[in-house]
Amino acid sequence: MEQIDSLTEPQKGSGFLTRFWSGFSSNTSEETEQPVLDPAPAEAERARLGMLNLRHMRVDDVMVPKADIVAVSADIKKDDLVAKFRESGNTRLPVFKGTLDTPIGLVHLKDFALTHGFNGNGGRFNLSKMIRPLLFAPPSMPIGVLLQKMQSDRMHMALVIDEYGGVDGLVTLEDLVEQVIGEIEDEHDIEEDVFWTKTGPGAFIAQAKAPLDEFEHAAGMSFTDDVDDEEIDTLGGLVFLLSGRVPARGEMIPHPSGAEFEIIDADPRRIKRVRVRLPQAAQFDDAS
Repeated sequence: MEQIDSLTEPQKGSGFLTRFWSGFSSNTSEETEQPVLDPAPAEAERARLGMLNLRHMRVDDVMVPKADIVAVSADIKKDDLVAKFRESGNTRLPVFKGTLDTPIGLVHLKDFALTHGFNGNGGRFNLSKMIRPLLFAPPSMPIGVLLQKMQSDRMHMALVIDEYGGVDGLVTLEDLVEQVIGEIEDEHDIEEDVFWTKTGPGAFIAQAKAPLDEFEHAAGMSFTDDVDDEEIDTLGGLVFLLSGRVPARGEMIPHPSGAEFEIIDADPRRIKRVRVRLPQAAQFDDAS
């Protein structure tokens, strides 16, 4: 496992940063000698700010704090590992020996699935044979340095180590890239101007910024009768009030009414998307 202390030279012509920067560093095409139109002002400004983030943002600005890291012990059983992958929704999990402050690598869902199948069946379970190396980075490192190191070493995860050698947080490649190009959408994302979508009887996927009063109307119930609303305006504000903090991705937050809020996407500073399961959803499950 390698501690990153300094910026390494990018690979000539093939690095992610080299390719990314080349899109904004020239106004002409050498092959055609024709001027290339500048991007729209808003896009150019966004690109400029993204490149500035590479230098000015530090790893501890984007890391998942230690308390929210989903990791597994080296002696975990096969069924428990399957459950951890399923509950967290992550494809990579740090592996530790004893405590998280003694990490030994990570386990990738793909390696597990190729060996044991997606249902956890297969040959004799041996986690040590599936452990991959991890990167380690200090919290003060510029994110551009870590991004370049991840790209050159073809690694997608790094643990943030404090001055005493303990684990301070976790950063993924996606966390860093999003600081440059904006949020990366996945299969759970919904349209920017659509605050929620109904996915089944009594089930929704909603943006945290969804107006609470409008969502209550769509859900056909009130979420503020049993809680001190304190001028809550958004669904994310309600979830934050119920949990008393910014919950981690994959966490389930119960509501006094029996409704449940599953955190689909969040970072250390804010909730982004939530899966809402209304009380009557359990009735549909029991009847099916």
